[in-house]
Amino acid sequence: MASSSLPRRQAHAEGGPAEDAGEVTSEIVPSRQVQQDHPPHRMIGDIHQPVTRSTVASLTFFFRYAYVATFEPQDVSHALSDPNWVNAMHEELENFERNHVWDLVEPPPNYRPIGTKWIFKNKQGEDGMVVRNKARLVAHGFYQKEGIDYEETFALILLAFAASKGFKLQQMDVKSGFLNGFIEKEVYKLRKALYGLKQALRAWYARLKSFLLKSRFVMGSVDKILFLLSRSGDTLIIYVDDIIFGGSSHALVSSFAEQMSRKFEMSLMGELQFFLGLQIKQGLEGTIVHQAKYTRDILKKFNMGDSKPMTTPMSTNTALDADEDGEAVDQKEF
Repeated sequence: MASSSLPRRQAHAEGGPAEDAGEVTSEIVPSRQVQQDHPPHRMIGDIHQPVTRSTVASLTFFFRYAYVATFEPQDVSHALSDPNWVNAMHEELENFERNHVWDLVEPPPNYRPIGTKWIFKNKQGEDGMVVRNKARLVAHGFYQKEGIDYEETFALILLAFAASKGFKLQQMDVKSGFLNGFIEKEVYKLRKALYGLKQALRAWYARLKSFLLKSRFVMGSVDKILFLLSRSGDTLIIYVDDIIFGGSSHALVSSFAEQMSRKFEMSLMGELQFFLGLQIKQGLEGTIVHQAKYTRDILKKFNMGDSKPMTTPMSTNTALDADEDGEAVDQKEF
């Protein structure tokens, strides 16, 4: 028996098929970023003091952080303690229903269903501050067996090219991008690929590739994730892994962004600021690539965030010898 709608009572949230699964209600409610009855302990300043327009300007920096959680839950019970993460979970389940990701059916005999797990991650801005809470219900892809559950999987010098041509690269955010990919193998309950499945990325790539080719893009002969469109002397290039694109014509770039938004559920994030862990700053004189955020994160990881910065961390004339009495450390962390 199959149902075309998302189960509204309960959805398994943690653990594999043989484990006790945590449960979270999946009753569909509108996803709101602004909370009603905001907790007083999160409010800045005296709540009884009147606020004038002149004082608002000094508080605008903090306003956006009132609408997102700054911690990352380790499990569902932790996430359910914060309304922002509850909203993020509801948004994910709404995406499933809107994209018709699965059908509710009886498990077939002699088959072990693949389990699911909630993953919670904060999306950060250029300054490293949290700008969005993202909850993903992912499949336990490590239970899949090659040749039975899937056939193949793959994730097939954009910055330099764009800088040389004077392109301003843009980036789009796909809401649950893998949910747009159609799967070819028989996966019970699922109609479309789910995060965590071995073939999820391939399925999403195949659908996006088909759409771009129908839109008269040309696929790269060496790098299969680069697509190029030439029209009336103008050029548009797209890197499909992260939906990064740019072109010589602003009108062509805007038209492509609108076309993608109509075909897939996504939003324009603006000029590219992050790419493969790198921070990007695009200007008229060229493109600057740096890793300031990565450096801060490493210092924070080793409790050195408040350390005094030095051009040279230690004396260049110091002779280093093996510390026979020292504590063993993991070389991979240094």
